[in-house]
Parts: sequence; C-alpha cells; structure tokens
Amino acid sequence: MQICPLRTTVIGSYPFPAWLEHACQHLSAFGSADLTEMQNDAVVAAVHDQISAGLDVITDGEQTRFDFNLSFYGHLHGLELESASPRRFGPPAHDQRGKHAVTDTINAPRGLGVVEEFQRLKKLAPSGPTLKASVPGPYTLSGRLLPNKQYPTRWDLTEALLPLVRSELEALAAAGCTEICVDEPSMSCYAYKEDTARFVDIFNRTVEPVVGRLRLGTHLCFGNYKARAVGPRRIAPMFPAFLDFKVDELHVEMASREFAEIELISAIAQRMDVAVGIVDVKSYYIETKADIAARTKLCLQHAPAERLVFAPDCGLSQTARWAAKSKLVNMVAGVTQVRKELGLPHGV
Repeated sequence: MQICPLRTTVIGSYPFPAWLEHACQHLSAFGSADLTEMQNDAVVAAVHDQISAGLDVITDGEQTRFDFNLSFYGHLHGLELESASPRRFGPPAHDQRGKHAVTDTINAPRGLGVVEEFQRLKKLAPSGPTLKASVPGPYTLSGRLLPNKQYPTRWDLTEALLPLVRSELEALAAAGCTEICVDEPSMSCYAYKEDTARFVDIFNRTVEPVVGRLRLGTHLCFGNYKARAVGPRRIAPMFPAFLDFKVDELHVEMASREFAEIELISAIAQRMDVAVGIVDVKSYYIETKADIAARTKLCLQHAPAERLVFAPDCGLSQTARWAAKSKLVNMVAGVTQVRKELGLPHGV
C-alpha cells in the first residue's frame, strides 16, 4: 500500500524542449561534451516542470530516449536496425515505425541504459519527490523485432529479451532506485486476443528478482504514437488475469475514454494501488482544477483514498510542452483540493 493517499505521479515520458528537438536533427554539429550538457539540461527542464507542478513522484522525462522504448534497440546486439520508416506519407500511425531484423543471438552486454538515466536523474533532481525509473517490458520490446529461424515467434523473441530486462531491473535496485514502472502497453493492447495468463507469467518472471525490494508498477494503455491508439480501448479483457501481476501499482487509462469502466478500479484496489489516468494526453483541452477535483471524487466512489494514485493517461511525450505543463499543474491542484477537503496528508 502506498505511503500517501491520492498520490500524484507521471508515467515516464515528457515533451522535449523545442531546442532539443532541433538539436536532435543536427547531432553532427555537436561534440561529445556538448551532447552530455544537452542531455543534462533537458533533464533539468523536465524535472523543473514536474517540481513546479508539485508532483509527489517525478521521472527524468525520458529526455535521453528517442521514444519510451525505441532507443533500447540501440543497446541490443544481434540486430540490424532499420534505417528508414516503411511508410513516410499520409496520416501518422503505428505502421510508420518499422521493425528490426534479428541477425544473431540477442544480448545487451552493457545493459539497457536505464541505470545511467536514473543516476543522472538522482544527481540533478532536488530532494523531496520520489524518483521513478521506467523500463519497457520484454513483450512490448519484442513488437519491433522480426522473427527468424532462431526466434520463430514473438513469444520466442520475448523470452530472449526477458532476462535482459530482468537484469536491468536488478541493476536499478542495486543503484538505489526505489520505484520502477515496467511498461507493458502491448499486453493491454492485445489482451483482447492473446493469452492473458501467458502475459501474467511473462510479466511476473520479469519482475521476480525485485518484487518486495522496491515499489513496482505497470502502465496499461492502448497506444499513444502520434496520439493514436492501436488496440480496442477496453480494460475488461485484461481482467481478472492482470490482477495477478506482482506489482504495487497498476495504471489504467481513463480520461481519454470518458471514465468508461471506472467501476473496474474497485477490483484492482482490492489487490493493489490503482493509478487512474485522470488527464487526457491526446486532447488539447486543458483540464481545470475543478475538472480534476470532480474526477478525483468520482474515483473515490469506487476505491479508497489510500489505494488511489493519479496520473496522466499515458506518457506526455506526444503532447506539446505548454499543454503538458498546464495539465500537470491543474492535475496536482485538483487532487490537492480534494486532499484538503478530506483532511488527508500531502506529500510522500
């Protein structure tokens, strides 16, 4: 159970500053020291926005990644990385992200890079809020790889990636990380047609070495590339199987779905903390403090305060920074208002 009732957090990603977007298109113009400084400055900017909003839990905004999971393929050996998008014109969608060929045994001799991200965050963040790291799970990572003779199915690719993710989680725990989100959105996207019990087994074997050593969460959503979903936007197919995930916190996307199936958080809250997506990252409507307070009270009709956490629906990387900042400020303000009304403690 969490320390602070009605906790406020984020999923992981945060928008890049405009200057970082521009610099990423001209990396050859910079030296190695310039790039290091740029990475640090981007994390400082993301941390500043989250601290200013008053969040209980912050991340590095995944400022040193191309995407919440795409950068990880650069850490893997045994791949031939695709250099061009398979479709470049027309409306943006998931089919514009290609797949990488597997050419040898998949391994990650230097890890997946998340420990270095966490160490940077620990160095740059002020004391106070909890620092959270996010790591994509093996099933989600397998989705951008092409099966071959050595790994004939996506399940085989997942099994090859599982120990690499597990090792990264162990290394994060050893580095002093106290909260990790293991991102497996592909599991929630395909729960309607795949074996959910198999998903649970994969997830639990991945996190097994760190269960009980730190706060574990997972993020369930329906896809957010260019604000596009990729799966049927219903959480019912995930349950009751996903209640067997060995996590302390289970995040569900609600705001973009007008809080459909909100009654299902009651079952989640009986087993673990439930993080409700209370801000729509796909919309440029800026939720007001009053909106957030009303949504918080709606959730309290289905789960107790000590089990509730509030966050945006998904990572904020696909949302303009000006909107992301305003959404987080109002999210915290609305939740804080309800905390005060109920006489609940603030802060973690």
